[in-house]
Formats: sequence, C-alpha cells, structure tokens
Amino acid sequence: MKSKQPLQLTLAILKPHVVKSPFVLQKIRDLIIDEGFKVVRSRRTIITPMEAESFYADHKEKFFYNRLMTFMCSGPSDIHILTAHDAIAKWRTLMGPTKVYQAQFHAPHTIRGMYGLSDTRNATHGSDSPESSKREIAIFFKEFNIEHWFKNEEIFYNSGNLKFDPSLFIHTIDRTRKINESDQDTTMI
Repeated sequence: MKSKQPLQLTLAILKPHVVKSPFVLQKIRDLIIDEGFKVVRSRRTIITPMEAESFYADHKEKFFYNRLMTFMCSGPSDIHILTAHDAIAKWRTLMGPTKVYQAQFHAPHTIRGMYGLSDTRNATHGSDSPESSKREIAIFFKEFNIEHWFKNEEIFYNSGNLKFDPSLFIHTIDRTRKINESDQDTTMI
C-alpha cells in the first residue's frame, strides 16, 4: 500500500481590523477554503497581553513592538490551525509579503496585497517554519496536542473524511464514512 503525502500544520491569524470587517473576513475565509486548506481548530479571541508578549518575544527590542502589541490586543482576532500539504509555504504565499507596500505592488492578489493597511495591520500572520508553527500553536491552543493529531486525526484530514461547518469555520471528522484501505498509512495499523 502506498501512503499519501503527509500533511503539515500552520498557525494563521486574521488580525483585528480584518475581523471588524465582515466582507473582508468572508473573502479571506473563502480564499482559505478555495486554496484547499482544512481548518483543524478555530477560535475568535481578543489576544491577551500575556499571549502577545509570548508570541512576539522575538520582536521585543524592535521599534514597532509597542505598536504591534497594542494593535494585536485591540480587538478580536480569528486564530486558526490550518492543514494542507506544505501548509506553511502555501499559507505564506497566499498571505503575500509582510510589508504591505511590497504586497500591493508585487503580489496584489495576495491577502496582504488586497486587505493589508500597513506593516502592523497587514491582515494576517502565518508561521514561518515547522518549529515556529509548534511554538505558536501551543500559545493559542494549549489543549491541542500536535503528536496526538498526527497519530489519530491526520488520516481523516488526508483522506477527506470531513464535514465543514461554515458558521464555525472548521472541519470536523466524519466518522460515519469508512476510510479506504488505500488512504491508510501502513505505519498506523
């Protein structure tokens, strides 16, 4: 039996100015689904100063740190764990360059090119590596166990045995459907 290509997890944040605009939020959600991402976990929250400090620790000494902290804690953000094959690179490509002026001129059809307002209010965040993905997911989804997900749930996401709830913006496992033998990874049996 040949196993399918493994999935990858990434953290995606839709920043407060995006969440405040229902039209923009829906457009970005549509892009996420249209690009083939599956939404593993989803929550809307006002990021606490403690979460923001942990999340942005690498930027503490930079000139924009206080502005970034204030903005990220200013209102609700939508925070998602997304999965796809090569999810990190795929999400970063869909987001576009971090600097909004670069996105608007060089990648105008990316999320940041269309909906970014400034370098701080650039619409989205995405993990830049598997290591940062693990660290970032742990900050916002404390109960989520990555190893457990890969061992017990990835097969359902990889085989498409899912239901999508657009109102909650999340995919859930459809346990009423049987997984085909060709979808199973022999190492999991």
